[in-house]
Amino acid sequence: MRIEFKGAARTVTGSKHLITLYNGKKILLDCGLFQGRAAAEHNDNKTLGFDASSVDYCILSHAHIDHSGAIPYLVKEGFKGKVFCTHATKDLCDIMLVDSAHIQESDVAYTNRRREQKGLSLIEPLYTIEDAKKALEHFKGVEYEKWIKIDDELELCFTIVGHILGAGAVNLKIKENGKTHKLCYTGDIGRQNHKIIKNPRPFPQADYIITESTYGDRLHEDLSHSEDKLYGVVNETCVVKKGKLIIPAFSLGRTQEIVHALDRLETAGRLPRINVYVDSPLSTNATEIMRAHPECYNERVLEYMKIDSDPFGFNRLKYIRDVNESKLLNASKEPCIIISASGMMEAGRIIHHLRNNIGNKKNTILIVGYCSPYTLGHRIARGDKKIKLFGEEIEVKADIQIMDEYSAHGDYNEMIEYLKCQDPKKVKELYLVHGQFETQVKYRERLENVGFERVRIPSLNSEYLID
Repeated sequence: MRIEFKGAARTVTGSKHLITLYNGKKILLDCGLFQGRAAAEHNDNKTLGFDASSVDYCILSHAHIDHSGAIPYLVKEGFKGKVFCTHATKDLCDIMLVDSAHIQESDVAYTNRRREQKGLSLIEPLYTIEDAKKALEHFKGVEYEKWIKIDDELELCFTIVGHILGAGAVNLKIKENGKTHKLCYTGDIGRQNHKIIKNPRPFPQADYIITESTYGDRLHEDLSHSEDKLYGVVNETCVVKKGKLIIPAFSLGRTQEIVHALDRLETAGRLPRINVYVDSPLSTNATEIMRAHPECYNERVLEYMKIDSDPFGFNRLKYIRDVNESKLLNASKEPCIIISASGMMEAGRIIHHLRNNIGNKKNTILIVGYCSPYTLGHRIARGDKKIKLFGEEIEVKADIQIMDEYSAHGDYNEMIEYLKCQDPKKVKELYLVHGQFETQVKYRERLENVGFERVRIPSLNSEYLID
């Protein structure tokens, strides 16, 4: 058996890990897009690094685009197999992948107008909405905690890993040459004591583990005080300064956590009498799917729903789909909260809200999630005094606040706590993915300190043989 790392190797996006058996059978773990402007400039997503038609199965850990977003391209390039994932992940991909295709079509249309003016040849999107819809026909949803037999050589079980709705650690039993290899791909590991969904749960003992390392060198702030901190930012911005609080947030996961926190403040009578807008059609759709999967909620939310049946809705909260309503927010001077995608501030309606608000010292930009290097969000978070939007250089005058309590990724203590369900002496190899190399080096040392002996940090396109 051979494992090849075709993405998220010493970087945080483009998750693709290819397993090839001695008989030639190929299993792809995730098929995500590389994200950020550098990836777009270098056409990183145009090359999968393998023949799509040779892949027999794709197994998807969760719906985030850096893990799922290249599946339509995989199908377009010849993949004919099934995509296995949890039921909630399947429902989320129904909207996420079509939205991804829409963004690509729109971006290419804009680029082609400029290329046409310069007499340059036109380009095509990586995939279209029609391609995304065809890809969705390949998806098969399965339940958590149940082993399913895919074929005579392969069994699969998803275990709860937190992170976002539907996320699952991929547990595989692979029969080969009279042996059974037990492999776990954790995908992204969620927080302990998540505000909405169930905590990560133990997974079966594995011989080989592929696991994330995003926050392998950091500890998060205590989640127990997050609502109080959020209230403080809201009050300072909207009541004291009478400004706008702009919250860039991923449509899936982070938006619902922020909305739920505001819902709790409203129920407790603490939220100031201001309007709250979720300005993202995708966020609105994702929230509807979140409402449809209460089986994924933790006990805290289920208890809360006994006094508030809708944990994602309250008076003065409005979900906005229409683009004209979105434009009206930019013209409005009212103190308010605007939650908009994307979280890394690379695309979507948040770009317009930044252009109209980041230059006003009364306003606050609240960053509540991880921003990859080379993204606009990263530049704002590190304190750049000027940014460029739509070709215009804008001075940053708004207050920039960061709350990493709302990160969907566990910190190094939480990730190690999750891995403690394993006997490290029985783990033959542990591979770190989805992290920056410098972070992974530090995390490897921490893993070795708790007993994991063979911790690898694969580079892009590296491969490892397993006997």
